[in-house]
Amino acid sequence: MLPQSFGPLAPRTLAFSTAGDAANGLLPFGWNVTDFQTWTLVYLGVSSLAFVLVWLVGYLRR
Repeated sequence: MLPQSFGPLAPRTLAFSTAGDAANGLLPFGWNVTDFQTWTLVYLGVSSLAFVLVWLVGYLRR
């Protein structure tokens, strides 16, 4: 068993036990699940486009 107080990390959330925890407002910085998902997809799309662009430029310069 772990003691009740776990050092300086005691009041912080270390992990979510279910997806519902995040949906219940436990995400940091005032984020909500919808915005988090949207910006994650935007980030993945932009980074994938950048990868393809860099790969294509390298291929054409060969």
